[in-house]
Amino acid sequence: MDQPSLPTFDASSEHQQKPRLRPIRGFVAPAKAPDGKQVQMLGLADAKQISPKVVFTQPAMQGILPLFDGEHSLDEVVEQVGKGLTREILEPFVAQLYDAGLIEGDVFDDMWAKMKADFDSTDILPPAQTGAMADAIVEQHVQKDHQRAATDEEKDQLGGEKLREQMTAMMNQALAEAEDPSFDSLPKAIVAPYVPYSQAFQMYGSVYGRLRVVDKPARIVVLGTNHFGEDTGVCGCDKGFKTPLGTSPADSEMIDAMRAKLGDDLFAHRYDHEREHSIELQAAWLQHVFGDEDGNSPPVFAALVHDPVVKNGESYDGKGIALEPFVEALKEAIDSLEGPTLVVGSIELSHVGPSYGDQTQLAGNSPEADANRKKVVEQDQSLLKMVTENKPEDLVSSLAWQQNPTRWSSTGALVATLQAARPSEVRLLQYGGTMDPQGAAMISSASLVMF
Repeated sequence: MDQPSLPTFDASSEHQQKPRLRPIRGFVAPAKAPDGKQVQMLGLADAKQISPKVVFTQPAMQGILPLFDGEHSLDEVVEQVGKGLTREILEPFVAQLYDAGLIEGDVFDDMWAKMKADFDSTDILPPAQTGAMADAIVEQHVQKDHQRAATDEEKDQLGGEKLREQMTAMMNQALAEAEDPSFDSLPKAIVAPYVPYSQAFQMYGSVYGRLRVVDKPARIVVLGTNHFGEDTGVCGCDKGFKTPLGTSPADSEMIDAMRAKLGDDLFAHRYDHEREHSIELQAAWLQHVFGDEDGNSPPVFAALVHDPVVKNGESYDGKGIALEPFVEALKEAIDSLEGPTLVVGSIELSHVGPSYGDQTQLAGNSPEADANRKKVVEQDQSLLKMVTENKPEDLVSSLAWQQNPTRWSSTGALVATLQAARPSEVRLLQYGGTMDPQGAAMISSASLVMF
């Protein structure tokens, strides 16, 4: 099989002669050297997830990246770095970054234009993470029963069924010994995590399992976190969501009401929803508990909420939609529209460990690791107490005063859920965390219900 040709450096391109790096993320990628030995490469990917391409390079190239600021020519980069760097080494690297859309230029512009056109061409966003999870479940099922890889046709046919089976099992397991396995009525709001399902089945199952027998809401508002996008304030979505379990259409009435109150600025950065998982992961659960036999579910309005701790609820640059007017508009819309509205807060809490810059040990059973994990739990419980006491303003003030030491990441979605739902009771259902075996990253989450 012919190997794909590497991109060629274009000396006539100003974007390659003075490259300006776009937001990227780096990761360690194991590889085999020509002599068969295992080595570590540096993987570079689009932090905004607009480009699907990845560039692999030597870890030493990491020191060059800060000089790709659009101001330095390649000759200046070579001169400043030294250490044997030449244009012959640098030019192919720049060509790869350009071809992958990781530096500014026509290639990235075309990717960005296509993504926006694809987004605006449909009323329903296609499945992403839920589709990948369903494919993985089918792959495991076929491999176990038939000792072969699953076909694309089998993934399409079985994905929804197998994902639904797994979600039902998670709910049953989470509530197997619960004294109150169902809510008496539809709550005003719920809160659930957005980590992979298998890592938090107790938290997902404990809240969604209790919704199986309540009346359906007329509409659902899902509030999430903007991980990759450009918006500096609240980012609305004018699309519905499809998963392997069915379709949640866009709530046109809610969208019209929010647009009438806040204008088109609420949806100016709607493309931020293209690859945002914090909404989609809730959509599948909502379809599972509220969807009919044909896969139809109540309409959804989704929004990504910025961090109110940063500028006390104002947008980061003063140009986006601030938290307070968004919540006021949402409350007015909920009150004016017929039928019950369920608000869903999609959240993660603490993010700690070496992956986030902490010089702390988390893995293992040493006294130091135990103490570090305990400190995170105590911090979370102290902040969650303000949530269950329905004190969102105190939560924001406390995090601001402490400078958010454990990096709560979904404060905006959580606060907006509390303020929009206006509950008289908030109950913590489950709290927990996930951590990789090496202890590089620990992430905590919770599930709550509000009546």
